Amino acid sequence: MKKYLIIAILAFYNSSKTYAQVTFKPGIRLGINISNFTKGSLDINGYFDANGNYIYKDTYSSKTDLYMAVYVALRLTKFYTLQPEICYSNQGSVVKKYDQNNGYYDSKLNISYLSLGVVNKFTINKLNIHIGPTIDFVVNENFNSDSDLDFAFLLGVGYNLTSNFGIEARIKKGIVPVLDYSSSNHTNQVFQLGATYTFDLK
Repeated sequence: MKKYLIIAILAFYNSSKTYAQVTFKPGIRLGINISNFTKGSLDINGYFDANGNYIYKDTYSSKTDLYMAVYVALRLTKFYTLQPEICYSNQGSVVKKYDQNNGYYDSKLNISYLSLGVVNKFTINKLNIHIGPTIDFVVNENFNSDSDLDFAFLLGVGYNLTSNFGIEARIKKGIVPVLDYSSSNHTNQVFQLGATYTFDLK
């Protein structure tokens, strides 16, 4: 009986230590986006040449811009943190268009989102893995996108240089078409590289 009582006390003690480690800290994220639209199965405004080969007139390449975010890191255990985020993200793509009179030229398609995300962070020493969903609302654009919002998933990795300052890299993939044609659709894909700062609450 004493043996089981001791085991129960030790289990309660270890459980109390785990819950005592729960922390609640705000922070900021800032960095660059390298964004692009995915290529569809058939691009718009193409044509067949004399040999029957399809020539793409509009092709998409990446553009570089900024993102900034605030978050709350709710560290529930030594290894797991739940991190809600609000992020302003400038995204889009560079499209190479074709004009029969002027040939090819580049046009920048800009679209900005206010993103609400829930990130699950798994920490091993100073390394942390990020995974989670986001819902992104369009707040500005210089073209007519086909949707006012996007649903996306992110996967990333971070490294804590100090207890407050860290660096991170993420890949974010949208699933709602930004441009949707009868023959193809284009969705967001973004690579993010930046830094984080977590504040200590006294």
